[in-house]
Amino acid sequence: MNNKVKAKLVLEDGTEFTGYSFGYAGSTNGEVVFNTSMVGYPETLTDPSYSGQILVCTYPLIGNYGVPSKEKENGLLKNFESDAIHCRALIVTNYSEEYSHWSAVRSLSDWLIEEKIPAITGIDTRMLTRKLREKGTMLGKIIINEEEEDNDLFSNQVNFDDPNKTDLVSEVSIKEPVEYPAGKKEIVLVDCGTKNNIIRAFLGRNITVIRVPYDYDFLNIKADGFLISNGPGDPKMNKITIENVKRLLSLNKPVLGICLGSQILALAAGADTYKLKYGHRGLNQPCNEMGTRRSFITSQNHGYAVRSETLPQDWREWFVNDNDGTNEGLLHISKPFFAAQFHPEASPGPDDSEFIFDMFVRAMSPTLTLPKGEGNIKKEFGVK
Repeated sequence: MNNKVKAKLVLEDGTEFTGYSFGYAGSTNGEVVFNTSMVGYPETLTDPSYSGQILVCTYPLIGNYGVPSKEKENGLLKNFESDAIHCRALIVTNYSEEYSHWSAVRSLSDWLIEEKIPAITGIDTRMLTRKLREKGTMLGKIIINEEEEDNDLFSNQVNFDDPNKTDLVSEVSIKEPVEYPAGKKEIVLVDCGTKNNIIRAFLGRNITVIRVPYDYDFLNIKADGFLISNGPGDPKMNKITIENVKRLLSLNKPVLGICLGSQILALAAGADTYKLKYGHRGLNQPCNEMGTRRSFITSQNHGYAVRSETLPQDWREWFVNDNDGTNEGLLHISKPFFAAQFHPEASPGPDDSEFIFDMFVRAMSPTLTLPKGEGNIKKEFGVK
């Protein structure tokens, strides 16, 4: 890292934070959001849900364990959640130039430069995060070495840009269907920006995954279940996906939504969504299951939520966030439709809620017996 290359973050309200570049030497813009995770930056940076965003890490030391190899299994990168970094820039307090980990093959800086992602170190992320919590997420822009006015890479004329007004899902979804063979049971995964670990979760349960683009007409695929994946941006931008899911619900096949997929499922059912002040991004978000005394520590990454009061009469809340009471999941009272706003597949984060995948698999085989202690899902699906 060249400590002589100055860089700064400029927020839409005019606030500036100055530091030094340790990534790609180019300017960019996006929505500034913060993540409270202590670990997991390789998985976080490759999560397509961060498309269009400038990511601020609240944990002060980043880069100390390097970046793992691009080893593949079942056609998927084992150590990453997609094939590329999706955030537009990274902001940290202290970047560790020296890294040490048995799986590391290169530094975070080298990886960011290769992927052409700007990054700044030396910024007071505590102050920045407090500002975002008080004012809400803001648009921002990264300016690298503004003295180099003749070079387009370093231009400070870059404008503020709201990524939520664009069709981000179309940028991160696959273009053609892909099948990941496993067992006889099959699910269709509508890729709105899916994480690799969602696919791995089903392959590990001997379920074949048919991954289709977000705008694909999947209603003619004779699958045992359908999953609407996570993804970036405003859920209301996904009009084609919402219409397809509306038609899907008439088939009474098991449907699971994750994160953005939960919001799309709610919109298809007739509910409304709204933008959170600063979102939920981290590995320790507590969620309570309604009707029980159980709480789960979950991995989350979303800036929008479902308005629970707008859910139709045949739907109800499944989980709520224990910090702010916002919706974290929904259930249909008589049909096998359900969703989690958090990430059951984690990666990074705790896998306490991965039982939701088991419920989904059981919903595809309703004659199976559920173990005790799985909350209201037994009653909802009429399984003994």
